[in-house]
Amino acid sequence: MNITIYDVAREANVSMATVSRVVNGNPNVKPATRKKVLEVIDRLGYRPNAVARGLASKKTTTVGVIIPDISNIFYAELARGIEDIATMYKYNIILSNSDQNSEKELHLLNTMLGKQVDGILFMGGHISEEHVQEFERSPVPIVLAGAVEETNTVPSVNIDYKAATNDAVKELLDKGHKRIGFVSGPFHDTINMKFKLEGYREALASAGVEFSDDLVVEGEYTYDSGLEAWQKFSELADKPTAIFVGNDETALGVVHGAQDSGVNIPEDVEIISFDNTRLALMVRPQLTSVVQPLYDIGAVAMRLLTKYMNKETVEEESVVLPHRLEQRGSTK
Repeated sequence: MNITIYDVAREANVSMATVSRVVNGNPNVKPATRKKVLEVIDRLGYRPNAVARGLASKKTTTVGVIIPDISNIFYAELARGIEDIATMYKYNIILSNSDQNSEKELHLLNTMLGKQVDGILFMGGHISEEHVQEFERSPVPIVLAGAVEETNTVPSVNIDYKAATNDAVKELLDKGHKRIGFVSGPFHDTINMKFKLEGYREALASAGVEFSDDLVVEGEYTYDSGLEAWQKFSELADKPTAIFVGNDETALGVVHGAQDSGVNIPEDVEIISFDNTRLALMVRPQLTSVVQPLYDIGAVAMRLLTKYMNKETVEEESVVLPHRLEQRGSTK
């Protein structure tokens, strides 16, 4: 049988308002009455109806999180930061996979709003004008985590992707490399095209090194893309002596592709990856990688969202966290 607040009130011989105050931690209840109500709640196994409470208070203490792929270690790290801060501030999480599909992202956005969430954290590679229009129409605050929106009108938490890529490529240039490969995820993702590729171009230009199309490979965020990128490089007459790879999983494919063809890392080719997930430590040699503080991005994005949801003062809408380069065995 479904136990209701009415059943608890009748059994404890108090009003439903008193039961509600006890359940919600209102201090204006006599200790003896509180004890009696809690004993009845425990005996009957009453569980407050979160939906009903949300309708009454206009808050559900629930946050929607739209994520491209929870199985991807990159997003798993972000989600962990989100979850920890959500728990700290007593919010529940509804997590949905969008499969990096724009149509599904927009559908999930409206589904979350239909569930009366108090706010939404959004992660996605390509944020279109249609996305922004939906964000602006949203009745609840939305914060981007590890995602960039070009007009910079949506609150977000990221690192400076252009500067981070520039730093990594400059590291390879300073080692004397002139033929530096660039392996990226899809160019329709803003971070790849507008920031990482531009950071690569600017680093080459500042060193007086000519940009070459045959050294740029666009793929997916997968291991197989790394294998395919290496295959393309290996077919060039003038092969790269160093490679920048836009994420760790793809970098593993590049490393293994090189090793399978008899190329030694870093003696023959030096490699720098991006993200510094646990995957960077699961290959030999371990990957030199741009450290993107994934947990912190998730945690800071969730804290920023709580400020909006609770109408606190927000001093910085677009938060840029620091990055650094972690040197390991894939570079000399």
